[in-house]
Amino acid sequence: MPVNLPPPDPASLFAVPGVELGIASAGIKKPGRKDVLVMRIAPDSEVVGVFTQNRFCAAPVTVCKEHLHGEGGIRALVVNTGNANAGTGEDGLRRARETCAALAGQLGCEPERILPFSTGVILEPLPQDKIIAALPAAIADLKPDNWAAAAEAIMTTDIVAKAGSRKVTLDGIEFTVTGIAKGSGMIHPNMATMLSFVATDAPVSCEALEAILRHAVNRSFNCVTVDGDTSTNDSCILVATGANAAQPSAPVIMDDGDARFAPLRDAVTDLMIQLAQAIARDGEGATKFIEVRVEGGRDEAECKQVAYAIARSPLVKTAFFASDPNLGRILAAIGYAGIADLEVDAIRLWLGDVLVAERGGRAPDYREADGARVMAAPEIVVRVDLARGDAAATVWTCDFSYDYVKINAEYRT
Repeated sequence: MPVNLPPPDPASLFAVPGVELGIASAGIKKPGRKDVLVMRIAPDSEVVGVFTQNRFCAAPVTVCKEHLHGEGGIRALVVNTGNANAGTGEDGLRRARETCAALAGQLGCEPERILPFSTGVILEPLPQDKIIAALPAAIADLKPDNWAAAAEAIMTTDIVAKAGSRKVTLDGIEFTVTGIAKGSGMIHPNMATMLSFVATDAPVSCEALEAILRHAVNRSFNCVTVDGDTSTNDSCILVATGANAAQPSAPVIMDDGDARFAPLRDAVTDLMIQLAQAIARDGEGATKFIEVRVEGGRDEAECKQVAYAIARSPLVKTAFFASDPNLGRILAAIGYAGIADLEVDAIRLWLGDVLVAERGGRAPDYREADGARVMAAPEIVVRVDLARGDAAATVWTCDFSYDYVKINAEYRT
């Protein structure tokens, strides 16, 4: 079950002026399941995205990149679950484009102004006819307060929907940031291992919005791993509608020199961190939520390198599941992380508040009962001091349980 992750309260999710969401059932994988989402956004909205760096990227990722670089702006997003449309070649591209054309025809815009997204089984043809048949129902369902239903509609092996909102005051005007995400397995950067859609009614230029997105993603979705597998479909979209009714003529945030830039960036980042942590808390079969903090590095990159070596180790993750303080596995992961000149005698390792290792071996006061006490908790912090600089990084992960194997062994059945 998810670790300390309740379902989002629909009342806590604030509508974003200029964004409407509609849900429908296409029966892609299971009859009657809500598996199609349409998000319609106001004209002249700015839309930016970051995507998987998996070379076998899915057809919708390719189409999204093409459309984002086109002229005229984006008017809608269409998302399906149950089929990834990945590993499908030219046929997959054709099916994704047919879906865009069908939605564009019903919304009265060009196909290039639609962004498609898919998640589910890889190497299977996209049943675009089913998706297209469900579009009228999704359009009829369009409404601004549909974020909770949208979060449920994009789930695959997720147990709990993932959504959140923030309010941020910029120069005396209150703006909204609301977003949803899905992800539970096949979770590992690079860039973000999930689907996520975040929107704000703040007026932001495309360049400033891109800077906000990259800052937020690098501190959130690029800091989470469940199983070390980077998906073919990872996509994170940030929308700025500029449609705040209280101040429709508010000047556009052009760059980071604007005093409003940092507060908005921080609100988006804070929300994306919540969504990223929710993915780890809802990792497939998870029973523990684990935060790995690495400090004392020469730069952030090597801190992340060590943190990920720990966080994606099957031996470390199974030890956490068993609450077995077999903590030599963590030292082994630090050692093989790939830092050639690492001075192991200088490293210190903590499990929660317990100093486990220093000077190349077990800390003199460490007792296995103390390690077992920390590991029995549902939330655990691992802290490593590399003692070679001032940089730091944090990564979130979960344990590996029997259910992880069961979920993935039965994924297509």
